[in-house]
Amino acid sequence: VTPSTRFLVVEMGARGIGHIAYLTRIAPPHIGVILNVGTAHVGEFGGQDNIAKAKGELVEALSVEGVAVLNVGDPLVADMAGRTRARVVGVCDTEHLPGGRHPDVFARELVLDASGRASFQLLTPHGGAPVALRLHGRHHVSNALAVAAVALECGVALDEVARRLSEAGPVSRWRMEVTERPDGVTVVNDAYNANPDSMSAALSALAAMSTAPDGSHRRTWAILGEMLELGAQVDAAHWAVGTQAVELGTDIVVAVGAGAAMVAEGAREAAVRANDGSPLDPQVYAVGDAQAAYALLAAKVRPGDVVLVKSSNAAGLRFLGDRVAGREVGS
Repeated sequence: VTPSTRFLVVEMGARGIGHIAYLTRIAPPHIGVILNVGTAHVGEFGGQDNIAKAKGELVEALSVEGVAVLNVGDPLVADMAGRTRARVVGVCDTEHLPGGRHPDVFARELVLDASGRASFQLLTPHGGAPVALRLHGRHHVSNALAVAAVALECGVALDEVARRLSEAGPVSRWRMEVTERPDGVTVVNDAYNANPDSMSAALSALAAMSTAPDGSHRRTWAILGEMLELGAQVDAAHWAVGTQAVELGTDIVVAVGAGAAMVAEGAREAAVRANDGSPLDPQVYAVGDAQAAYALLAAKVRPGDVVLVKSSNAAGLRFLGDRVAGREVGS
C-alpha cells in the first residue's frame, strides 16, 4: 500500500469468532464480500453456524455508506443481509431464488465447455454482457459475479468488467491448475488445499471434463488425499467425498494415505450400489502414500485420461500433481 493506492483488496481470514471483527478495526472496509459459508475449518470453529457468525462480522463492520456483496444463493450468506447497515448487492449463479426473489447480479445461459470452463450472460442493474471464463470449474462463476459486483460499485464500465473477467487466468499455483501433457493426459492439480465443499467443486469440474470436444468419453481419475481440520465430521466427510466421486461418474478413485481411507470406503459402497451389488466399475484403490499413487498412475494412466489431484495442503499431494504433470516439483 502506497500513498497512490486507490483500491485495496484484503482477505480477512479467521480461525474463530471475533477474528474478522478485529481485522476490520485495522482495515475498515467500504465493500464487504462474502462468497459462502462452507465447512472448511469446521473443526476449529465448532460448527457451520459459528463459521457464519464469524464471517458475518465483515458486513457488521460496514457503515451505512458501505456495500455488502452477498452470494444470496447460499442461505447462510443471504441471512447476513439482516446483520448490516450497508446497502446489499445480491449475487447468484442462478436467476431465480426461493420466494420469487431475484439477485442483483446473476448469470444466465450458463454452459461449460469440454475443459469445464464456464460461459454465461452477465446480468446486472447496468445491463448485460457475455463472459467466457478461462478458469476451470463451474464454481468460479459465483466468484466472477462477486468480482463483477465489486467492480461495478467501483465505477468500472460493464463492458470492461466482462472483458477483464474473460481475460483473467489463474495466478496461484495448485488451484485448478490444468496441464496438458504431450501424451494427451490432462492433469488438474487442485491440491493447494481442500475441504468438503472444494472437493465437491473439483469433482464436478472433473465430471465436466470427462466429455471430449467430439463427444467421446475421457476416462477420469480422482487422486484424493486427506482433508484436515474437520473435527468430529472427519470420517463422514471423507466417506461422502468418495461417494460423490462415484455418483459423478469418476472412473478411477484413488485414496492416498491413512487419513483418506474413508474416501475409498465411501467410493466402494457407492460402486456396489451403482452396479447392483457387483463392485466391478468404477475402480477404487487405497494406497499408502504419494509414491504409491504415482506408481499406480505410471502403470495405468493412458492417453486421453483426465487426472484430478486434490488434498489439504499438509497432505502434500500438490507435489504429486507436479510430478504427474511433468513439472518441476514445488516450483
